Amino acid sequence: MLENLLKVLRSPLILLGLVLFIISLFFGTQPSYLYYLTVAQLIYTPIMVEHIVKLHNWEKLIIATGMLSVSILTVEVTPELANIAAGMYVLATFVIAKKGIERFLHRGFTNKAEIVIDIGVIYIAIGGLWFLAYIAGIDTGFPPIINWLTSIHFHYSAFLLCISLGLIGRLTQGRLYNFIAVIFVTGPMLVALGITFSRILEIVSVILYILAIYALFFMLFRIRMPFLQALSIRLTIASLCFTILWSLLYAYGNLTEKTIVTIPDMLHFHGFYNCVIFGLFTIVGWSIKVPETKQPPYSFPVSGIRGKLNEVGEGFPGLVDSLADFVDCSTLPRSITHFYEHTNQYRLFASVTWKPWFKPFAFIYQGISKKIGQLNLPYSSHRVEMTGTIHSVDNSLDGREKPRVWKRQIEDETVFVAIYSKHTSNDKTYMNIALPLPFSTMVGILELSEQHGELHIKSNGTGDSGTYLAIGNYVMKLPLHEYFIITEEAGDLIATHIMTIFGLHFLHIDYKIVLKLQKE
Repeated sequence: MLENLLKVLRSPLILLGLVLFIISLFFGTQPSYLYYLTVAQLIYTPIMVEHIVKLHNWEKLIIATGMLSVSILTVEVTPELANIAAGMYVLATFVIAKKGIERFLHRGFTNKAEIVIDIGVIYIAIGGLWFLAYIAGIDTGFPPIINWLTSIHFHYSAFLLCISLGLIGRLTQGRLYNFIAVIFVTGPMLVALGITFSRILEIVSVILYILAIYALFFMLFRIRMPFLQALSIRLTIASLCFTILWSLLYAYGNLTEKTIVTIPDMLHFHGFYNCVIFGLFTIVGWSIKVPETKQPPYSFPVSGIRGKLNEVGEGFPGLVDSLADFVDCSTLPRSITHFYEHTNQYRLFASVTWKPWFKPFAFIYQGISKKIGQLNLPYSSHRVEMTGTIHSVDNSLDGREKPRVWKRQIEDETVFVAIYSKHTSNDKTYMNIALPLPFSTMVGILELSEQHGELHIKSNGTGDSGTYLAIGNYVMKLPLHEYFIITEEAGDLIATHIMTIFGLHFLHIDYKIVLKLQKE
């Protein structure tokens, strides 16, 4: 543990922050309470950033320049120089926030603990902007001290607290953690909105914060950590359990217009203890040992095609060479296997139903989908025939195993352009489907199973399954899921396609699939 702490102190960026802070303490001329923010800018923020992300040298240089600018602002300088220095610090916070965005784009809507960390890292940029407003005297509609307090709020309650909660989430999760995460992630913005627009919203957000903080303190005693780390992290949350009550009294005073706690009171008590106990011991606690992420990088193959697919090769009879590569076909009706292996011999009739709550979005999206020729489903629920052909795709362009494109149309309009392939991971073979979009590709990794003579295909299965968006080298998981059920009825195939977003059902498609030799 001592070795980990010494490793932190050997970081050039951290050493620079320590030196600058000590120099600022001795030679700075700013009021003492302003150092509550200065220490976060020079020490707490750089340490937490280096715990979470790997910085390039150019990023370290910009952050170091921002730190130097903060130290310059602790002495009296001309307004012009002060504005430049504050602007450099904002740039540094934007570089840090960019790392949070990159983390998210490499992973997407999965793993709550990592999303909480992402949001915490991104929040630092808002703190930087409020700091600029304070230094530059920008008219935000609030007194300068409120601008400064808002900046410190986003450095501590947003940046430090969210990252700390995310690291706790690497150790344990559950329903209680989910509740706490929602409050901590939305809390900084709710408090800011409450101060700006509604005293009732302000006090409600503070009450929710109190509930979440006390719940977190209770939860910490169920987590196993090294003794000194557990002591430090529990002490930080215990301090918040105490100091947050001053925020409640301050918010209540604003609501009732009866002064109970003044801003000087908040600075001398709430600010001091949050800075010294919460801030310092948060840094010490996580410097002892940073929990490893439980989110492995994605390793499945992704189509290299971005944008419109213009070139196709020879024809293919079906979407797959053998359905048995994906699922045990012994108990499936022969017609289901035959459809996937000889798709061109079938006709598809579809009835599309948008859920009422989603229809406005579907109507707006139609204008886009018609132009790009992708995911271009009809707005009407009338049954229509989808025609299509299957052709090979150049493997050197796609990069996956034997890619083939199934282009489906309704009359002359393209509905879907889906490039089918497969991959095997941990002894399970998935359908790996790419839908080219402008500058990107949507990827569906589907898991197949047989249930009571039906073929079930889903994206919310195990392992690699999911819906992803590939943009450049980024692959992010989307909150979209799809579920297919294919069965045989009276010699024909009946398929149901259900799609959800954030767990909400928004699209339902019923298919009737018949051999071309038969009439509808």
